Amino acid sequence: MRHLRTSFVSAAVGLGLGLVAALGTTQASAAEPAPAASPSVSSAAQGYTAYAGSGENAAANRAFHQAVMESVAEKRAADPSAAAVTVVYSAANAPTFRSQIASSTRIWNGSVTNVRLVEGSNADFAYYEGNDSRGSYASTDGNGRGYIFLDYRQNQLYNSTRVTSHETGHVLGLPDRYSGPCSELMSGGGPGTSCTNAYPNAAERSRVNTLWQYGFAAALARATS
Repeated sequence: MRHLRTSFVSAAVGLGLGLVAALGTTQASAAEPAPAASPSVSSAAQGYTAYAGSGENAAANRAFHQAVMESVAEKRAADPSAAAVTVVYSAANAPTFRSQIASSTRIWNGSVTNVRLVEGSNADFAYYEGNDSRGSYASTDGNGRGYIFLDYRQNQLYNSTRVTSHETGHVLGLPDRYSGPCSELMSGGGPGTSCTNAYPNAAERSRVNTLWQYGFAAALARATS
């Protein structure tokens, strides 16, 4: 991302359906639309089926989650006793996927108790849509601003609500685990295109609740110190 503070690193995390080389850090301005390439259908399909993990993914997952948490902490410092943390998102730049975004946020809001996703202004992160040979991914500038990019072709090949729910899982702090079964949301594209599960399993729900119960408290302490 351009115009970044030097103390932060841009990071991108995906559904695990892009080439290894594409899963590292990316650069784009947080104030600008998500970057979008224009691959051919055939080249995009080949990239999506050749998914693989990257050593940079774990750090990228943590960076995105931490950026969102700290942004929320700064806004919620006046009400530290709230039962659940509210994370605000914008779907204005992903009109094609408005239904899938709504479904994925309902899934997450019905699955966890310590954090809630709400559409609104002054968003903590935004959804974007377009064409990108890397597929769908979540990205942050490391400074409390980020986005989820939803790729057109990938959402035709894979269940679109699963893709959206998976990427939203990164916002909530979950890492990719491509080797997991279809019942594990963060296994992403690992189980193949026949997998349509868009719900986190019990372990994933528990991890998100724990992250937002204790992780938010830590971020709030930093924001108010």
